[in-house]
Amino acid sequence: MNGHLDDIAGQRVFLCDEQGPDLSVDRHLSDLIGDLYGSEAGLVAIPLSRLGPDFLRLSSGIAGHILQKLTNYQLRVAILGDVGEAAASSLPLRDFIRETNQGKTIWFLPDLPALIARLTDKAAR
Repeated sequence: MNGHLDDIAGQRVFLCDEQGPDLSVDRHLSDLIGDLYGSEAGLVAIPLSRLGPDFLRLSSGIAGHILQKLTNYQLRVAILGDVGEAAASSLPLRDFIRETNQGKTIWFLPDLPALIARLTDKAAR
């Protein structure tokens, strides 16, 4: 496994390691899902660096494929990393990030402390 389980605000979260296989490669993404299948993790936190160089280029289809595959397995997803520059240069990406961050399934957050804050805030409600 390239990561570990943690309990954050009463939720089982799988925190992917910063270093590891490129999850834009379908085989590696399937391996991650297999590892998560029996873990009781409800949310997977993935560093942006693990998603390949074209993840934030929506026209590549990589983001859609990865996020759809993870959500098909009822996993919530937090992408951790700085998306500011990419979002500033792409209106569709900026809209996508804004819309997903308003929901409960996919979040784009700058780092682990932001994820902890979001989960803690949600638990307090």
